[in-house]
Amino acid sequence: WLAEQGCNEVQLEAGARLTGAFLAHGLVDEWLLYQAPVLLGKGLGLAEPIAAMAQPGAAQQSWSDAQGLRLLVSWGGLDASDVNEGDSVAINGACMTVIRPDEHGFAVDISRESLNRTVGLDVPGPVNLEKALRWSDRLGGHLVSGHVDAVATVVAVESRDESVGLTVRVPAELSAFVTEKGSVALHGVSLTVNQLRDYDSGTDIDINLIPHTWNHTTLRSCRPGDGLNLEVDPMARQMARLLERLQVRQTGGQRV
Repeated sequence: WLAEQGCNEVQLEAGARLTGAFLAHGLVDEWLLYQAPVLLGKGLGLAEPIAAMAQPGAAQQSWSDAQGLRLLVSWGGLDASDVNEGDSVAINGACMTVIRPDEHGFAVDISRESLNRTVGLDVPGPVNLEKALRWSDRLGGHLVSGHVDAVATVVAVESRDESVGLTVRVPAELSAFVTEKGSVALHGVSLTVNQLRDYDSGTDIDINLIPHTWNHTTLRSCRPGDGLNLEVDPMARQMARLLERLQVRQTGGQRV
């Protein structure tokens, strides 16, 4: 029928199964790639079962504490049957490389730079754990890279009927990258910004935690003053950098 109407091509936007069927039958002549408002990365920010960090220790015998740590992490309730040495996992939102996995857990070597830019990775305690995303996985949250931008500070935690309201202070240097109804990752959990308020010292963002998120992540232990690993929308950062460089070019190398 389409051919009779003079249509000799169609644009298909579909999931892995339908797209794979078109490919298998040789019906795809051209790929069109669109860059979405978020950058494809390590995972979805959907925290899986809470794991426990058994203990931090020296990353290697040759490493000193000033250089880094080796972290030992239990799997918790996470199905790790498909996780191998060298795979990526997110621990409280920070992307790490799995080493020496077994049925009980795994280890990661974390550098001093990563320790300086994150919280909650240098002491024993519960952590949010997430495996890396496969292209064939269901996309149920916003995509995050596992690269922590800064540590945000919890301002307030309050009960709201069946949910919990969380207010977090985003550092001023990242204020431009958060927006109402946009997404952020806190300790690796994908969350939606409901409201925000700008101040000289930063931006306060209001987030609503549904019971499932509250009960199944380490966010339930948040208290005012606590730090949370923050990842902003990486596409917003990329666009800001692009615009900055375009302005420099247009002004003959002078910043405006």
